[in-house]
Parts: sequence; C-alpha cells; structure tokens
Amino acid sequence: MSHSYYQKQWAQAQESLTDLLAQELPPEPPKPEKDRLTAFQNIATLYIKYLQIFRKLEQCYDQIVHPQKRRVLRHVLDGVVGRVLELKNEMVLLEFSEFHYFDDILSDLKLTPNDIEIPIPKYFINERAKVLQDREKLLGQILAKMGPQDEKTEEVKMTTEEAIRIIQVHERARQGRLRAKFMREIRLQEERERLAANRGAPTLDADLAAVRIQKIWKGFAVRKKVKRERDEEMMFIGMTAPPIASNPKNAPQGLSERTEGSRRVTQTEHEREYQQALVSIKDKLREVEGPDMKENMQDQVRQWFLECRDATGKFPDYPTEDEGGSALIFKEKDPDEVAAELAGKADEKEKKGKKGKKDKKDKKKDKKKDKKGKKGKKGKGDDDEEDQGFKLQPSNFLGAVGESSKSYDTVWKEKNEESNFSQKHDAELIKEEKRLEVEGEIRCQVDELMRQELKNLKLAVDREKGKGKKGKKGKKSGKKSGKKKKKKKSGKKSGKKGKKGKKEKDLTPDRTMESLYEELVREGILIRSPKYRLMDYLGDYSYLGTTLRTANIEPMPSLSDVRQLVALYGILPLGSQAVHEKAPQIKSLLLAGPRGSGKRSLVNAICTETGANLFDLTATTIAGKYPGKSGLQMLMHMVMKVGRNLQPSVIMIGDAERTWVKKVPKTDKSDPKRLKKEIPKMLKLLKGEDRVLLVGTSRAPFECEMKGLTGAYQKIILIPRPDYASRYLLWRSMIVQCNGILTASVDITSLAKVTDGYTQKHLITACQQVLTERRVALLAKRPLVASEFIPPLARIDPIYKEEEEAFKTWYGKTPLGKKRAKAAEGDGDDDGKGKKGKKGKKGKKKGKKKK
Repeated sequence: MSHSYYQKQWAQAQESLTDLLAQELPPEPPKPEKDRLTAFQNIATLYIKYLQIFRKLEQCYDQIVHPQKRRVLRHVLDGVVGRVLELKNEMVLLEFSEFHYFDDILSDLKLTPNDIEIPIPKYFINERAKVLQDREKLLGQILAKMGPQDEKTEEVKMTTEEAIRIIQVHERARQGRLRAKFMREIRLQEERERLAANRGAPTLDADLAAVRIQKIWKGFAVRKKVKRERDEEMMFIGMTAPPIASNPKNAPQGLSERTEGSRRVTQTEHEREYQQALVSIKDKLREVEGPDMKENMQDQVRQWFLECRDATGKFPDYPTEDEGGSALIFKEKDPDEVAAELAGKADEKEKKGKKGKKDKKDKKKDKKKDKKGKKGKKGKGDDDEEDQGFKLQPSNFLGAVGESSKSYDTVWKEKNEESNFSQKHDAELIKEEKRLEVEGEIRCQVDELMRQELKNLKLAVDREKGKGKKGKKGKKSGKKSGKKKKKKKSGKKSGKKGKKGKKEKDLTPDRTMESLYEELVREGILIRSPKYRLMDYLGDYSYLGTTLRTANIEPMPSLSDVRQLVALYGILPLGSQAVHEKAPQIKSLLLAGPRGSGKRSLVNAICTETGANLFDLTATTIAGKYPGKSGLQMLMHMVMKVGRNLQPSVIMIGDAERTWVKKVPKTDKSDPKRLKKEIPKMLKLLKGEDRVLLVGTSRAPFECEMKGLTGAYQKIILIPRPDYASRYLLWRSMIVQCNGILTASVDITSLAKVTDGYTQKHLITACQQVLTERRVALLAKRPLVASEFIPPLARIDPIYKEEEEAFKTWYGKTPLGKKRAKAAEGDGDDDGKGKKGKKGKKGKKKGKKKK
C-alpha cells in the first residue's frame, strides 16, 4: 500500500475517534441507565467501534514511515487499547460473564465476526527485536553448555529365546505375504489366458471401432470441461478456496508481505535520520539563536529588578529552581501586572486578618452540616446507588486520547506534504520543539548569573544603609534558616523510615542478573517457549450466543471467544508498559479445559506475541529443587527479580488444581502444595509497573478447593471442546499442515460431524498418523479419503458430554458464575431495586445459617 492509503486510513480512524470522544465526553454528564440490557448494548457498541479504530490505527502505526507521525500514532494507539480493556471490564461487571456475544450488534453495524477480531500490535516484537535476539542468543549459549538432556528410557527386558521367536514370527509372515502375492498374480494370468482363448480373434469393423473411440473421448473431454467450469464458478462465489500458487512468493499475499517488510526497513532508516536531526538541529539552534536568547532574558530580568524596586522600594527575591526560576516571573505576566500584584499584597494582608475569624466560624458550621448529612445518608445510601442505575466509571485513557486527537487536528490534519514524498522528518517541527529545550537550558544559565547579580545589587544597597542593621538582620535570618533546615532534615528522616518498612529484602544483592538468569535456565525453571502465534489457535465464532441467552440458556464459549480473552487479558496488557500501568490490573489468569484443548499452546502464544520470558513453576518441575522454606523463598525471589528486570514475563503453573487439592496421593512425590502460601505473597508484590503475569493451566479444576483456586487466579477462562464450526476449520488447516491435499473426495463436513468430542490434540494426532511420508507420496495416485482418519481416532478416548458438563457446573460455582446465576434468577440487582440494603444483608445471613 502507498503512503496516501495509510494517511487516509489514519484520517478515517481519527474522525471516528472524534465522534466517539464527543459521545463519551458530552458537555453535560449523561444520566445513569437503569435498564441493564440497554446499558450493555451501549457499552458493547462502544467496544466494537473502538475495536474498529484499534485495527486501523495498529495497521497505520505498523506501516507509516514518518517518524513524527508514528509518535502521535503510538500515543493514540496506546490510549485506544487501554480504553478497549476498560470497556471489556465494564461489560464483565455488568453481565457477570467473561464471554459476551454481539450477533445482533454486528448485524446492525453490518460487520462480520472477523471485523471484531482483536489484532496483536506488531510493535510489541518489532521494537524490541534487538533485545529479544540478544536474550535468545544468551539462552542458546547456556543450553549449549548444558548439552542435550538425557532422556531416561526404560529398557524392555527380553530373553534371547523371546527375541528369536519374535523375529521368526515376523519373517514367516513376510514370506507368507510374498507367496500369496505371487500366487494371486499367477491365477490372474491364467484367467486372462482362458478368457482370450474362449473369445477368439476380434471381428469388429474399423468404422465401428473409430465411432466407439470418438464417443469415449468426447464424453471424457466434455466431462472435464464441465468440471473445470463448475470449479471456477464455485471459486468465484467463494464456496471453494483458490488453488495454492506454485510459487508462493509471487502470490498476492507474498507480495504484500514483502512490501510491508520493506516499509519497516524504511521506518528504521527514517528513525535513525530523525534521531540524528534532533541532535544536529539542537546544536545549531544553540549556536545561532542561543546568544540572542541569553541577552534578551538578561535584559528582561534586569528590567524586572528595576520595576520591582521602583514599585516596592527594594529588590525582589529571585525564584528558586524548584519554583521554575525566571520562567515563573514572566509566565503569562507583564511587568505592569507584577507591579500591580506587589502593590495589592499589602491590601490583601489587611483583609486576611479580618477574614480569618469569619472563616473559622464558617468551617465549624460546614463541619456540623457535613456530619448531619452523613448521618442522614447512612440509611439511604444503598437505595440511592440502586436507583441511580448503571454509569461508566471514569477512564484513565480518554484524556490521553483527546490530547493526541488535538495534536493531530492542529499539526497533521491540514498539513501539506506534497514536497515530502519520501515521508522523512519535518525539520520545522523539530525546531519548535528543540527551541523550547534550548531556551530552558539557557534560562538555567541566566538564572545563575542573575542570582549572583541580584546578590551583588543587594549587598551594594545594604552597604549604603549601614553595617549595624545588616549584622542584626543577618543573625536573625541565620537563626530562621537554621530552624528551617532542621525541619527539612527531620522530614527527610521520617520519610526514609517509612520507606524502609515497605521495601522488599534483596536475598541476592551481590549477584548479577546474568548469573541469576543462567541458574534458572540450568535448573529448568526458565525455559524456551516454542514459537506459536495466537492466530494459529483456530476456532470459529459462536453465532447463536445471543439467541441462546435470550432463551435463558447459557451457551458454552467458542474457541474464538477464548482466543479473544487471551488477547485482552494476557497479551495486550503485557505488551505495552503505558497500557499496563493504567488499565485494570490483571495479575493472574487460569486456563481451565479438558486434555488436548490447547492450554499450553495459549501460554506459548502469550510469550511469543509479547516476547515474554517463560518461568515454569509446575510441581513436577521444581520437585527436589531449592529444598526447605529458605530454598523456596530464594526460588520465588529469583523468579520475581529476573521476571521484573527482564519484563514482560509469564510465570506458568501446570496442573494448577493440584496446589489446592484436598488430599495428595501417597504416590505423588512432587509435593504439589509447596507453592500454596507463596502464590498469594507473590501476587501482593506485583504492582502496576510490573509486567509479570501468573498463568495456571488445569484439566480437572473440580478436584480441588474452590476458594483457594479462585482466590489466587483473578481471571478464569473456560476452554470448551471444539464445536462443529471449529472442527471444520481445524480439519482443513491440519490436513494441509501435514502436507495433505484437499480434494472433493475428502468429505470435511462429515469428518467434522463424526469427530464431536475430540479436541485439537486428538485431531493433530490422527493427521500425523495417517499422513505419513509414504502416504503423502501416493496422494497423486490415490487421493485422500475422509474414512482414513477414523481408525486412528477410534483408538483415542474422546471428551464425553459428562466431562464437559462437569466443567460447566464447576464454572457456575466460581464467584463470577454465582453472580451470573443470581442475575439470571432475578435475586441480584434487578429484584433488589425496591428493597433496602439492610434487608438484603439479613436475607444473606439467613441463607448462610440454613446451609
């Protein structure tokens, strides 16, 4: 795409963003929405519109090569991403569910499910490419030093007689198969000879033979033509995929990817030139305009000295560096205004003395009123909140988005760039920016000179007045300054004491980060994450979600919903520091689903898309390592220290339910309850600036204590079995990945139908077992058939309906699931509107007693 295309796309995104900002920040605050369904529809519409803008801005930021435009774009992009996360949080609080369905809204906005797919910003990886390469190189060197890991394989013990017996059986079977093959060929040859002898010599006329040959050939040619035309028609209407190009590099997608890559190279070149220009232009401004700036500032300050002396009879006190120096003097003020202010100070002092007494009386009255108001509101507080309805919480990102939109409107919207075809930096904008920096630097120098000059002036004036007065004043001022200094010192000490109590104890102060990193790698705790993109986690959209919910049936989430939640809760906050600090903080995430549903693949996707380190704290991994209480503290300290310094980081705990299992089997020697107390402590230490995420995976969460599991993991994502639409997508992609060729003989529809209950891992296993090297070589002669995949699947136990229902029941018992059930029954906010908060509390207490 061209520069103009991305410029137009940016303009469209900014127009949509301006409309949304006008809607979200109206002149008058909007009234709270009492109807829960209407409130959800409004928030969901905002969410979808912000997602549309997010998709456009992400593409623009990835491909625009102008360095100054990219800075504005980045600011807007981070703001929009943060707003998307805030709106998602609002929807969860409103609907009491992590999964939302927008079928009706999509149809109203004329959008497809692909339009609300959450994009992963490419700058998460591209802007840290050098750091990630160095880290990968270091990890590779450490693993190379360790050498290949010795896999313990149990040797099958067998006697010599048993081994000979097995060889004999196989050899006799081979010879028997060969003998049967020869005998069959001999019998077929004899049968052919017998038929030829009975038939005799051919007596067919030459013309009749020619007609028969023509008939067969014409039929074949017409059938071939009709088939080709049918395939072209089906391809035209989008029912079949176009054939794979013989050379993928020359395909449209390949050319597009190549163009995008070349634009990214241009980006780096323009960024390097921009950084050089920042330094060179600043130096030039300092040389050319610096002396004039310095002279003007000195003249202004001297003029201020004289005017203040004429107005008050003495020289003024120079503002300190903390106050801003001379910048404070001339900040939107003229010398006349300064003189007027100084003249008015005397009148204000007289008024303050009179007003002081009145203010004290007014404050006492106000306090009494406040106390009365609080007493009156205590009983009615709950009713007022309920009557108010639903209102959006204040946003941390709308201000930043608004500022960026203003900068776009003032600088870039109407800017004429006909002469800047290559989209390099704008020198004039750099001058405006750097002129302020140079002015600030010179102002600091001028302030130092003028403070000295003012001191000299005051000394000269004091000499004229006499030495006696000067000595007394000096003593008094010295005493006062001494007292002030003492106070400041005491304040500093108290501040230090407070901070010492909150600081964490560093158990490894003498060790470098490289040594800690190497130790964790050697112990198998910091591991290399396999490259897995989130887009490779295939799954289709749930098209009946809204319909089922209107019928009071809670649908099972689809794999597309799972993919979106992982992007929202795992990838987007970890990828950007600006987003993570202000967005609703998510410290931990639990992926719960049956075996083979792709839980570990999703953890790998989070690490791959954000470039995060992966720490494996599964019970089997840390068994026998760092023994004792002190050893466990050291392990957690090292993981947190390395994870924070080399953020973003993901801490994975496999089979998370085993940490809170009620009874550990005696055969289990991995001590799964070892981290039970350490996980809550670790989560408390995580702050907004720490891009560290705890991710747990569980295949049987219903086997452990609910309170401990839901207390440790803030967000729970339930992963279902693949539905029909998802299985259809999975079969198509996996057959192609295993070098299979999709033809009309492969009935994907029937295959997807009969494999209900099988997960992604099962389907991959079946494809790998069927599409061996030998079978792939025979595809040209013998096309693939759907029935070939049934035998390997028959040997695998599927996920039965009962297990899926167990997961669904367990999810309904989670805190969010309980809230959802109450809201659905009408015992929550809907029925409680007319009742007082106290009655509701009593009802809850009674319910607890009955239990």
